[in-house]
Order: sequence, then structure tokens, then C-alpha cells
Amino acid sequence: MARGRDEASAPAVRLSDGTLARVVTSAYGGGWELDVDGTPQSHVDLDDPTHLHFEYIARMGAVIDRLRMPRQPLTAIHLGAGALTIPRYIESTRPGSRQQVIELEPALWDLVREHLPLPRGASIRVRIGDAREGLGRLPAGLVGAADLVVSDVYSGAQTPAHLTTVEFYAEAARFLAPDGVLLVNVADGAGLAFARRQVATIATVLDHLIVLAEVQTLKGRRFGNLVIAASRAPLPTQWLPRLMAAGPHPAKVTQGDEVVEFARGARIATDADATASPKPSASVFDR
Repeated sequence: MARGRDEASAPAVRLSDGTLARVVTSAYGGGWELDVDGTPQSHVDLDDPTHLHFEYIARMGAVIDRLRMPRQPLTAIHLGAGALTIPRYIESTRPGSRQQVIELEPALWDLVREHLPLPRGASIRVRIGDAREGLGRLPAGLVGAADLVVSDVYSGAQTPAHLTTVEFYAEAARFLAPDGVLLVNVADGAGLAFARRQVATIATVLDHLIVLAEVQTLKGRRFGNLVIAASRAPLPTQWLPRLMAAGPHPAKVTQGDEVVEFARGARIATDADATASPKPSASVFDR
């Protein structure tokens, strides 16, 4: 694709819900964005897959960097991946990793595959379908074998309710190795009622849990993304608080008693009563 292309001529497809997905030149300098009806879903730098522009993605990358030994291949499952920013990052930093991606929209995957192609030889398998249903169709050999499961599923700007429940997280956790890590992107605003409920829900499935987010987001003062990392085993958090505090987008690592306090009083989300994540105002994505 030629750089400098304006948005009017950007490649675009209509998704099943009627929204428009486009691949546009990044407004932030360097790379491309996958945009769905005005919501930036992914940033990809084909020249440098380790360039993680979005803050919450960089925080996910920081956790992933602490899994296993440096450059050791991982087995990873991605539920919703947009333009596959994290799978590309893992392929670049840990060559030989085996990765499975479940994406709902075939048209979106066709758009990404054509205009933001994956590296040659990457072992990244993309499966089309609902993330939760797709878990049931993954190879049986992956059960108990994944070093990483990433849940970052959005329909427009919201996570669907059926991908926020204790039943869903229990199914996803089945694929984790004994020390495997579940990473979940949660978007929430004032009061953080949805995020608190997600923390409480995931904590019933996996014993060890931390939350990474910008301080003002953690205090519920502005809409933003919180990354939840959870595992059956103690998480590899050594140096992580110092790294998050250093920036370039300073964040806090909430752990231990702080997590308990964060989720205090929050109801566990079940298939019977779950809700989609809150929809942000349009101003959140103003550039």
C-alpha cells in the first residue's frame, strides 16, 4: 500500500453488523490503523512489529515479555485480534511460536490479510467464528498447553456480554498450561463498575490476578483500557511495576490486597445476567 493515502480512498469492507472497517494511515506517525466505524481497533507497523503504539497493547506486550525465557517460542490463543498486532509482536520477538486466532468477521480478516499481510512463514492460524464457540473447535491438544490466552474481543466499541462471564472464562482457562497466563482487555469509564465485575469474575476462575492501567483510569476518572492478567500460578511480575511506572505512558500495577479491594462488592458475571462493556462517547477517540 502506498503511504500517504487519504482516508477517502482507504480500503474498506462492510461487516455483518453494518459497520464499516477500514485500513487507514496512522495519524500517530508510522504504520497503519484498523478503524471500525470511527473506533481505532488496531495499530500495525509492518516495518517494525515490535512498535506497540496503543498504551494497553504495550502493557500486554510487557506481560508477554516476562513469560518463559526471552525469545522462547510460545503457544498462544487470541480471541479477537483486530489486525493481529499482538500475534505479529509474538512472532517477531519469539520466532517459532504457535498461534491460533479466532476472528468473527471473515470480511475483516480478508481486509487485513490483503492490506496488512502477515510475515512469511509465521505459524499463525486464523479461524473464523464466534470466539466462545471457536474455543470448542480448537484442537484437543491445545487444552492445558497454552502459555497465553488473550481475550480482546469487540463488536464496534463494546465487548459482547457472552464473552464477559464466569462460564466463558472457565472455558478459556481450560486451555492454559499450569503457569499459562490469561490477558483480558477491559474498557470502562466512571465508577469502573464493569471492570470491577470483570476482576471479580476472573478471580473466581484463576487464583492470581493483577490489573494494569493508567492511574486516572484506575481511579475511574476517565474512560480507558485496563489489562487484566491472571493465572493459576504466581504471575511473573518482577520489575513489572517499575517498568509500567517508567512509561512512556506511566501505569500502575494493581496486585494483592489492592485487587481484593478493587473488586470488593462486585457481582460475578454469569451467562444469566452479564452485560456488554459500556460504550464510550465519541470524544474518546478524537485525535
